[in-house]
Amino acid sequence: MESRPTLTAYIVVSDAKAAIELYKQAFGATERSVMFVPGTEKVMNAQLNLGDSLLMLNDEFPEHGVVAPAPGVVLPVTFHLQVEDVDTKFAQAVAAGLEVVMPLEDQFWGDRYGQLKDRFGYRWSMASTIADPLTEPAI
Repeated sequence: MESRPTLTAYIVVSDAKAAIELYKQAFGATERSVMFVPGTEKVMNAQLNLGDSLLMLNDEFPEHGVVAPAPGVVLPVTFHLQVEDVDTKFAQAVAAGLEVVMPLEDQFWGDRYGQLKDRFGYRWSMASTIADPLTEPAI
């Protein structure tokens, strides 16, 4: 049995199969496992590796109170990806269909940082460290 990180994000999406493909294209996620409700194409649980982290997701099950974010609702959470080459990874995510919320810029805290939003309502930030703000200015 594979181990899991101590904290794992688990999200609900309106179309889990599409979300899995989007996260593969946008972030280079790989499938760890996908379980379907028996006899259906409805995703009961999917586990994706993103670097050394795990993202779990499933389709909606409104009969159990499990629903995806409503369209247009701004969620009070952002998933952050710390990457080696943020310019390349950010462009990859945009090419996969994510919307730029905050363009990439060198930030005073030492990261080159930007934010994106996927079509399922989730916000993603991406950054690469470019300077140590305690010892050298980032901008």
